[in-house]
Amino acid sequence: MSTDTRAHLELLEISGEPYEAGAALGRFGAHIVHQYLKSTPAWASVAAHRSNARLLAMAREVEAKFPRYFAELRGLADGLELPFDEVFAWNCRGDLWAMAPDGCTTVQIPGERRVVAHNEDGDPGLNGFCALARIDSSGGVPFTAFVYPGSIPGHTFAATDHGLVQTVNNIRVRDAAEGLPRMVLTRAVLDCPTLDSATELIRSAKRSGAFHLTLAQVGDPRLLSVEFTSGICSVREISAPALHANHLVHEEAASVPQVITDSSGSRQKRGDALVAEGCDPLAILRDTAGPGLPIRRDDPEDPDNENTLASAVFFIEADRLNWFVYDRADEPARFHIRERWAKSEY
Repeated sequence: MSTDTRAHLELLEISGEPYEAGAALGRFGAHIVHQYLKSTPAWASVAAHRSNARLLAMAREVEAKFPRYFAELRGLADGLELPFDEVFAWNCRGDLWAMAPDGCTTVQIPGERRVVAHNEDGDPGLNGFCALARIDSSGGVPFTAFVYPGSIPGHTFAATDHGLVQTVNNIRVRDAAEGLPRMVLTRAVLDCPTLDSATELIRSAKRSGAFHLTLAQVGDPRLLSVEFTSGICSVREISAPALHANHLVHEEAASVPQVITDSSGSRQKRGDALVAEGCDPLAILRDTAGPGLPIRRDDPEDPDNENTLASAVFFIEADRLNWFVYDRADEPARFHIRERWAKSEY
C-alpha cells in the first residue's frame, strides 16, 4: 500500500489581463515559494545574478519583444510578494545556471495518431504544490499547462485551443548568451497558431539558453523534435518512435558544450531500448528497471535533485486531442481532457 500522503495535483482556472493572470499564478505559489523554494541552494544560485548587466539586458529584451509576458512576470512577482528582479532571475534560471533543477523525459510516437508522452521532473520539495492550469489571458490563445510555483507557464507540458501540443525538456548547455530567456520563448509558443509559426518564432529569436521541444498539432501529420541553444536551432521531423531526455542529441548540436548528467544518460539509453522493443509509452514513463538511474524518478536522493511530479500522455489525431495527466505512478489518470476540432481548421 502506498504511503504517499502528498496532495493531488489541483486544477486552476485563470483568466484576465496578462498582469492579472500572472498575479493569480503568484498567489497560487506564494506559500511554498516563501516556505521552501526561497531557502534552496538553487534559488540562491540564481538570485545572485539578479542585478547583473546581462540579466537586466534580458529583461529589456522581453519588455520590448513580448510586453504581454513581461506584464505576466510583473504580476507573478506581485502575487508572490517578491521583488521583480528576483522573480525574473528565477524565470531565467536555465539561461543563467546549467544545473537548474528541471529534468524530464519525452516519448515521441509518430503516425496517423501521434503520441507524445512526458514525465515532468522537478524539485522533490515541490511535490504536491504544482497544478494543472487552464489559462485564458487577454490577447493570447487559451491553453492548459502544468505550472510550477514561482514560474510562468509554458516550459513543462501544455496543449492550446489551437490544438498545439508542446512538451519541454531541460538542456544544460555551457554557452548561454544574452538574449530572450528560454522560458519566455516557450511561453510564446503557446500563442502560436501553427507548428510552422512556432518553429519560426524559435528560429528567428535572439535566444539565450537551451531547450528541447516536442511539438505536435491536431490536423497536422508532423511530429517535431526541436533543439535550440543561443547558436543553433535544429528542427527534426520524427519518422520513427523515439525518446528524448535532458541533453542535445541532434547532429547539428554535436559540437555544443553541454552537461550530460548520469540520470539523463541513463534515461536516454534505457528509453531508447524500451522504444525499440515497442513498449507502451506510459509504461516507459513509469519504468524503474535497467542498469542505470531510472526513467521514473522518485528517489528523494536523486543526484540531480529531481523527481517525477506528473506525467502526461497526449493522443493527437486529425480532428481531436485526447490527453491524460497522472500525478502518481500507481493510480489512474488525475485528469482526462478531450477536445475536437473541425478538420478544415488547421
